[in-house]
Amino acid sequence: MAVKLKIKKGDTVKIIAGDDKGKTGEVLEVLPSKNKVVVKGCKVAKKTVKPDQDKNPDGGFVNKEMPIDISNVAKVEGE
Repeated sequence: MAVKLKIKKGDTVKIIAGDDKGKTGEVLEVLPSKNKVVVKGCKVAKKTVKPDQDKNPDGGFVNKEMPIDISNVAKVEGE
């Protein structure tokens, strides 16, 4: 059962818990089934990427934003 969320894609939020506490950023993606959001520039992980012909012919590492639990973010008012 999906819960209605008050945070939408494009909203500005502030991280209130975790390693990135105090940072603000824009919501890139909302995952209502997992109660998580992806915030630009927060909880960045270095992921390995296999070589392919199109985007990344050499492979290597890519910085990627990971999902944060929705209870750890607060919507910034006035946006």
